[in-house]
Amino acid sequence: MKKKKFSRYVSLTVVFSLAVLFVAKSAGPSLLRLYIETGIGTCQKIPILCMAPSQGITNPGINKEYATGLLLYRFPKIEISLPRGFTVVQETIKKVYYKRRHRGHEGAVIYLLYEEPDFFINLFPQLKKQGIPDDYEFIKHTMQAKIEEIKNLNDAFFVIMKGIFTPDLGEQKQVKMAQFAMSDKKGFINYNLNKSGNYFDCNIIDKAGDFFKIYIKDKSARLDLEKVLAVISTVHRTN
Repeated sequence: MKKKKFSRYVSLTVVFSLAVLFVAKSAGPSLLRLYIETGIGTCQKIPILCMAPSQGITNPGINKEYATGLLLYRFPKIEISLPRGFTVVQETIKKVYYKRRHRGHEGAVIYLLYEEPDFFINLFPQLKKQGIPDDYEFIKHTMQAKIEEIKNLNDAFFVIMKGIFTPDLGEQKQVKMAQFAMSDKKGFINYNLNKSGNYFDCNIIDKAGDFFKIYIKDKSARLDLEKVLAVISTVHRTN
């Protein structure tokens, strides 16, 4: 799915949702929350919709020995070092590939996404009037969005976006959400470590405002948070 198709997919999804929400506005927050739960899912069905980042990771020590042993990959506009033994796919955000029943890639797989600075805020320029000036704040509001805290259309919008952004993370009740910052990047990591496999959903903004998403499905549970932070430290945009 090309960038234009992704833009259209997200735009149509959100425009449709907000159109219905606009009709419901006069009924207040309770009906907005009911609409979201009916259209996307409840906290019991999708626990992450009632979670927010609770862990802070600042200037983590990067395992440089591990990072130098990774395999270098070059894609259009992206260069990154990744562990061996994974199928690596450069993608756009496409809702189907995140879901459990999709059979395109099984086992160990890493999906990569890159978008240029201000991609999301340019998709939804009306958000600037709500005090959200850039893509980092857009991602931050998305990750912090919670169903029970919906009070207005703006809150509902970000819960909808959280549903679109969230990949398959296994049993979500065990998911942890972390905010991180290192020398040249910052962002959010949603991860789940369990016997059935490890999952990592990394949303990254670099100093230039470039956006990277790294989604790792590690069925053999070979990776941990330290190793994934080492991977994140290697990603950058190429000319």
